Amino acid sequence: MDVKTLCLGLLSIREACGYDLKKTFESSFKHFFPAGYGSIYPALADLAEAELVNCREIPQVGKPDRKVYRITEAGELAFLKALNRTEPQHKLRSEFLATIYFADRIDDTRLADLLDARVEKLRESIEDISACIDDESPGASFVAGFGAVVAEAAARYIESHRHMLVGTDNQEKDIHIKVVTG
Repeated sequence: MDVKTLCLGLLSIREACGYDLKKTFESSFKHFFPAGYGSIYPALADLAEAELVNCREIPQVGKPDRKVYRITEAGELAFLKALNRTEPQHKLRSEFLATIYFADRIDDTRLADLLDARVEKLRESIEDISACIDDESPGASFVAGFGAVVAEAAARYIESHRHMLVGTDNQEKDIHIKVVTG
């Protein structure tokens, strides 16, 4: 699924301006599909050009006109078609995990800091996600619950398995670190 399809989906729920869509991406979608203005506005422009959404401008005093988007019947059909043909993937890209993969080359203090920071971020994420669980549709609540459970499991795993990385007696690790740090 791409940002265009997600914008259609959100607009099938209610009309919105780009800022409203960005707020949804930053809250409800934050833990699984982040998107910013750089992808939302081009998606909306493409959708409008394809006549999948309509745009009306609302004048504002001292500000540029506010563009409010509404899905068209063709947009609704395109969205439903995309939902029914998409084979959803569950992709994970993590700079944290990529870094930890090379834990044998990172000193214990840095590793402990990385692990602590990740657990803290996960706990913050759980709080943010939990705020969305009861506020929305059953699908949105399910997704929020899923995100909270995954984040909680990740935090617990880091806490219960950090001994595998920090405080281990590893001479090879010490050699790598001495070479890098001099």
